[in-house]
Amino acid sequence: MRSTFDKLARILTMEREQGCPDRVVIGGLGKFLPFWIKEAQSAAQSAELSELVHTIASLLEGYGQQERTSRAQAVAQALQALARAQELCASVAASALEQPLREQSPEPHSPSRPSAASRNAPPPSLEQPVTSLAGVSATYARRLERLNIRTVRDLLFHLPRRYDDYSRLKRIDQLRYGEEVTLVGTVWDTKTRQARNGLHITTCIVADRSGTIEVTWFNQPYLASRLRPGREIVLSGRVEEYLGRLTFQSPTWEPLEREQLHTGRLVPVYPLTEGISDRWLRRLIKTTLDGYVSQVADPLPAALRSQEGLLDLAAALRAVHFPRNQAEIDQARRRLCFEEFLLVQLGVLRKRHAWRSRSGRPAPPSPAVEQFFAGLPFRLTAAQERSWQQISADLAKATPMSRLLQGDVGSGKTVVAVAAMLQVVASGQQAALMAPTEILAAQHFDTICRLIDELTLARGGGREEPVRVALLTGSLRAREKAEIREAIAAGELDIVVGTHALIQEGVQFRQLGLVIVDEQHRFGVQQRASLRQKGDSEVVPHLLVMTATPIPRTLALTIYGDLDLSVIDELPPNRQRVITHLIAPRERERAYQFVRAQVEKGHQAFIICPLIEETDKMEAKAATEEYERLQEEVFPDLRLALLHGRMKADEKDAVIGAFRNGEYDILVSTAVVEVGIDVPNATVMLIEGANRFGLAQLHQFRGRVGRGEAQSYCLLISDSSAQEAMDRLAIVAKTHDGFALAEEDLRLRGPGEFFGTRQSGLPDLKVATLSDGRILEDARRVARTLFESDPDLAQPAHAALRERVLSFWSEEAEPN
Repeated sequence: MRSTFDKLARILTMEREQGCPDRVVIGGLGKFLPFWIKEAQSAAQSAELSELVHTIASLLEGYGQQERTSRAQAVAQALQALARAQELCASVAASALEQPLREQSPEPHSPSRPSAASRNAPPPSLEQPVTSLAGVSATYARRLERLNIRTVRDLLFHLPRRYDDYSRLKRIDQLRYGEEVTLVGTVWDTKTRQARNGLHITTCIVADRSGTIEVTWFNQPYLASRLRPGREIVLSGRVEEYLGRLTFQSPTWEPLEREQLHTGRLVPVYPLTEGISDRWLRRLIKTTLDGYVSQVADPLPAALRSQEGLLDLAAALRAVHFPRNQAEIDQARRRLCFEEFLLVQLGVLRKRHAWRSRSGRPAPPSPAVEQFFAGLPFRLTAAQERSWQQISADLAKATPMSRLLQGDVGSGKTVVAVAAMLQVVASGQQAALMAPTEILAAQHFDTICRLIDELTLARGGGREEPVRVALLTGSLRAREKAEIREAIAAGELDIVVGTHALIQEGVQFRQLGLVIVDEQHRFGVQQRASLRQKGDSEVVPHLLVMTATPIPRTLALTIYGDLDLSVIDELPPNRQRVITHLIAPRERERAYQFVRAQVEKGHQAFIICPLIEETDKMEAKAATEEYERLQEEVFPDLRLALLHGRMKADEKDAVIGAFRNGEYDILVSTAVVEVGIDVPNATVMLIEGANRFGLAQLHQFRGRVGRGEAQSYCLLISDSSAQEAMDRLAIVAKTHDGFALAEEDLRLRGPGEFFGTRQSGLPDLKVATLSDGRILEDARRVARTLFESDPDLAQPAHAALRERVLSFWSEEAEPN
């Protein structure tokens, strides 16, 4: 019933906005009104509604013959009557909804008693499966599960990825080619025909008071029965042109009498999957929102929302799904971003507090470290010295260190890490360094052994013995692993370098004093925690996280908010800058000639294959095909090797070792060379499809060369000539500051793509991006205040927030 009054209210509103010309509907109000009166009277559900229909009919009688001033008065009065009718309809609808509830739950004085089943039935829950919703069959539920939608709550928090702006309402005579617009019109004629190729083409003529336009849909023959002549519809889409005439092709449409979800507004566009249409999902979310959003508990206390100027959660969900304007989107998004950042910050503060409240084993400064520094063929940079002093001071405390050592490629983090291990080992404890790949673990092992080759430590009885170092990786034979594990447990090894094998069962340290995790974002927080637990259960080891990926401040605050930060932000003075050139696709042959020239000078080169995102298998196949093409067609006389992620660890190690030893001239590889390969003789890094990689990742590739004395080069070949792609790559060519590139990369691509894969240990952020720095700072400020006053969130006002924090960090509800 209400839709009948809504339809006339829309028409009269448009009529008033246009100066009451009586041309909003074809033929004028006089032609439309009899049909409306008949429909309204048949649907009227009360005497008052019937009277209102009669009043509206009287006000608009003879509308077309009146002066415009009289029409305006009639429209104003009719709209007042319609508003009252809409209120009555809403009241009737609410009563209809409440009636079943009253029947299920009689008033106390009612003689009837509810059944046992109705007494025990739980109220509708947000945790109900989506199959409990009308229109969601088991088949649709399986499709929704592919979108990680299993419950009603999941559906409410399945947020739009963008919006189509169909809010601009225009007349047909105002349309311009290429615009995204909405128009209201009446169907004049609809026909469907089948083309020779079997394609069904539905053509509809739609008219408003200013003209007509042809609208076409393809392979939707059922539309002919829905778009009947005389039906008023709303169309939204892009204005196209065909044979000199403006047209619409496959626009979104809705009947005028409905509330507009798909047209005439900012229309939400959701992530979809096969078998789920945008219209179906949009309608399902709207009905679910109307029925369930009031049950969503708001974890943010009312006082906090008021203080920070935030919407309540229910209002934010309504606004983010079906906003009336951009301002509503911004308000809703700010609220949802703030909550996510607050949950992250409270989680990392809890971890930091839990870590610092446990006992550590101090490792005082040692002469062995000074001896180590004195034996180096170079002096530490000021940034290395500053970072070392911070780390050394932490190691000397009984409070366990929890620190991030961040430095660009080639900045000298390893030397600082070795010094930290020596300070711990000199105090009688053990140190462990975990790397993400066997290649990187082996290189760390080789570097450590080379740096401390002549170094000895005083043992019991005044004996001077060398530092005992071992490498533990998954590719070792079972017997070798067992021997190393026994030596670790007996305290016969001082430093153990390894991969994930270090956190497997059976590895137990006698007295683990320091854990170093390299390239932390490739592990995940749980693995980091597992390595901490390999020592004494009563005393936790110091923790140092290293990364060569320059991490922007907002990202560091979020992912590593539980760690103190040391930054090595300068390169050693003897480190050469890699010359970077941007190569257009048509100039690829020139790049190949440059590679050949460098090889002829006795150097080596890397060629990185384009990134293929679908699967490792496809990426490996593409790399193999590129390798074969280069070997057969481009460099038939040179020695090429291939490296990709599907190779076994020992195969990768063999290829890397042979390349480092000069057995190959060119290494063709996927992105597995991003970290960990140190070949001083390599002077060229050629990156195919460079536009597919992030700026920070390109900078990491560039860091694989320039490690020897010869001048090195990085060649970026784009497989797109688009100006945007070339502009992005130009940033890399001009900028050698990894931190500046990381900030730009984060701004352009967001945190998930920044790391390539979501292995940061950070809970999933549905709304916030780490470029929302201001909101993050606000959330950090509030989190600190909350944590200082109520660290366990034990106050009654914080109960819902505590529950949400534990849920958000579900895998890490209790800090390790």
